[in-house]
Amino acid sequence: MNFRVGIDLASVGAVRDSIDRHADRYLERIYTEAELRDCGAPGEIDAERLASRFAVKEAAMKVLRPSADDAVPWSTIEVHRDPIGTIDLELSGRAAELARNAGISGFEASLTHEADFAAAVVIAELEPAERS
Repeated sequence: MNFRVGIDLASVGAVRDSIDRHADRYLERIYTEAELRDCGAPGEIDAERLASRFAVKEAAMKVLRPSADDAVPWSTIEVHRDPIGTIDLELSGRAAELARNAGISGFEASLTHEADFAAAVVIAELEPAERS
């Protein structure tokens, strides 16, 4: 089997600063409504949890490998968390197109946060190449 792996480390402080400086403009550009709901009540956004989602999005971008001039909106990579804490990725738009073009058949992701940092790993399984 062939795989692609992406990893990222995000600063909780940098996410908190972006929220303080740019407020809704930052939140709406990076995160989906579902992610924002999952990361706190209105007015009480948890920067630690948002930083971990940002790390997942960065790690997923490393797996998707867009070209330098390829605009992939952050919100096209969505992190879903189930009640026991397991996460799944849902891609849409350009992110989903890149995954299809790369032959990615599925993702596994893990995230964590501690003190002022959040980290994530994303693994993508590639479909076997067709043989002629």
